[in-house]
Amino acid sequence: MRMDVPTLYGLTVGTLCLAVAMTLWERKAHPGRAGPLGIWASAYAAFALGCMVMMNRSSLPGVLGMALTNVIMVTGYLLVLHGAIRLDGRGRPLLLTLPLVAISVVWTEFGARYGDAFWQFGGSLPILLVSFATAIVLARSRALKGLRSRPLAIAVHLVHGLFYLGRFAVMPFLAEAFGPEALALSAKITMFEAVLYSVAMPAAFLALVREEAQDRLLAASQTDYLTGLGNRHAFFERGAALMRDKNALTLLAFDLDHFKSINDRHGHAAGDEVLKLFADVARAGLGSNAILARLGGEEFAALLPGMGANEARPLAEALCRSFAMEAAKAEGLAIRATVSVGLAEREPERPDLQRLLSAADQALYRAKSLGRDRVEAAAPAIARAA
Repeated sequence: MRMDVPTLYGLTVGTLCLAVAMTLWERKAHPGRAGPLGIWASAYAAFALGCMVMMNRSSLPGVLGMALTNVIMVTGYLLVLHGAIRLDGRGRPLLLTLPLVAISVVWTEFGARYGDAFWQFGGSLPILLVSFATAIVLARSRALKGLRSRPLAIAVHLVHGLFYLGRFAVMPFLAEAFGPEALALSAKITMFEAVLYSVAMPAAFLALVREEAQDRLLAASQTDYLTGLGNRHAFFERGAALMRDKNALTLLAFDLDHFKSINDRHGHAAGDEVLKLFADVARAGLGSNAILARLGGEEFAALLPGMGANEARPLAEALCRSFAMEAAKAEGLAIRATVSVGLAEREPERPDLQRLLSAADQALYRAKSLGRDRVEAAAPAIARAA
């Protein structure tokens, strides 16, 4: 099939219409991203409309066809940028109308005199600027941090912006040197690039949304719903990675004292509040480096990387005091609640997480038997052997 410019226009329009349909369908599956996906679908529709106007621009009077095409296309690019901004919950749509006003003024004031030059070269300037801006927004997005598909989405817009930078900066000299043949070749290359862009851009955005949703599902599967802490699965997965590190490592095993009595006497709602309170106190007391999890029921555990037993014990004792104080004065709670803690430091005789947790559990049982509301440390393996 001969790939002339009208054929490439038709292929681009068809690809964009398919992108609209796919994006709107995906929007139903990701209600949390309905905003950006709806905006991007509108952008693809604007691109398709712009291509159709472009194919029929000669039927419109004067420079109206060129001006209308340019305004519609830039509208599409601004919608793409707006959708990227909305990923972080931001966005001021009114600010995005300013470039459209500026372009309309330029066409109104100078279109009759410089319309052809602006169509061939000047129209590339807003496209390259918005494409670079979109790449920057994606690179700085907090919502997309860590996603493997983010570099792909950034690259799509960077390459597109660089292509239009070439049209803006280089094509005037090539047109002057080689005449109409250069312009005809440029038009065909531009439409080839447009086809690739109309495929790559929607695919990159859908990859971002799907990967983000997958990461949320994974995080939810490893998070305790009540406290927001990691669950048992997350604890063992992250803990296994820490066990491979050769630095100091201490495990704290927690068990809330008389928790069944709290549930029986004050109700399960109060028990849930006690669990959430302990999670909050432990988060604040152990710091951001700790791997803290609810293992089940009233049992919690924490891994303290880079910390030996001598450093971890005062931290655990301070946590016990803080929890008892906070539970006693918490508004709507005012319950006597305490916690017992078992502590174990990693040693060669405890090479895996399960053995380390078992040693901390034994120390925890000793804390329970000695009166609760206290911290007990597992005896070093060498001392036990002696």
